[in-house]
Amino acid sequence: MLKQLIALILITFTFPVSAKDNQSIALVISTLNNPFFVTMRDGATKQASASGYELRVLNSQNDPAKELANVEDLITKKVKVLLINPTDSDAVGNAIRLANRANIPVITLDRGANHGKVISHIASNNIEGGKLAGDFIAKQIGEKGSVIQLEGIAGTSAARERGEGFLQAVKTNNLNLLASQPADFDRTKGLNVMENLLTAYPNVQAVFAQNDEMALGAQSAIQAENKHLIIVGFDGTKAGIAAVKRGKLTATIAQQPDVIGQIGVKTAIELLQDKGVPKIIPVPLKLIQQTPKTQ
Repeated sequence: MLKQLIALILITFTFPVSAKDNQSIALVISTLNNPFFVTMRDGATKQASASGYELRVLNSQNDPAKELANVEDLITKKVKVLLINPTDSDAVGNAIRLANRANIPVITLDRGANHGKVISHIASNNIEGGKLAGDFIAKQIGEKGSVIQLEGIAGTSAARERGEGFLQAVKTNNLNLLASQPADFDRTKGLNVMENLLTAYPNVQAVFAQNDEMALGAQSAIQAENKHLIIVGFDGTKAGIAAVKRGKLTATIAQQPDVIGQIGVKTAIELLQDKGVPKIIPVPLKLIQQTPKTQ
């Protein structure tokens, strides 16, 4: 009996059992080729580490097929909670349904999902942000002022909702929307699309880009033409905020991607602890604009 007791003690000290063992959390992120999502990943990673949990991060590279493969891989590895930042709000439904069938709870970050069961969605109010951008532009250029919109990736909830809010402001403020074209949340595409639009609409007064990367691309095109337009971005990335401070962008609608990541991990941990979580968790927005010059 004494030998058995000693053996049990040795096993306990040699192989300690933690309440967090085998309770890994996974983050499937749309792309890491965008500073906004890099910051989101970093926020999630820091929160997981601080809380003593393992976080597995997989990059979907803006490809729904890669996203699906990532989720299949994580299901095989038996992760306990899935955080997903969708590449496309419709296409992600296939991946979410797989997780649903495997009884893995799903939390969406920044972009919503149109299909499958999602326990909680964590994001800024993109409609409110789009309207905030439009209202700000209207104050700068006045009623009937001419504006162009650069859209994000078609099919994402962020692009759809930011556009919806912006169009509300266009209508309310009686702005003249000359064109609204996609540039896929990409800086280079933002530059190329803006070059073409400047040729087509040389009298444009302002540009709303649905993220800072497109806004920075548009700014390069505008600077090359030696024009001075109101340029408003969205996200509040480090590069976007720095450009506002340098006077390159007029303003950006700042999200808090690190906070979205942090809250995502905290919510996942609450699920692991069998706590109830809200269906929607909003993350505040704020307008960051150039500091007026003093006389």
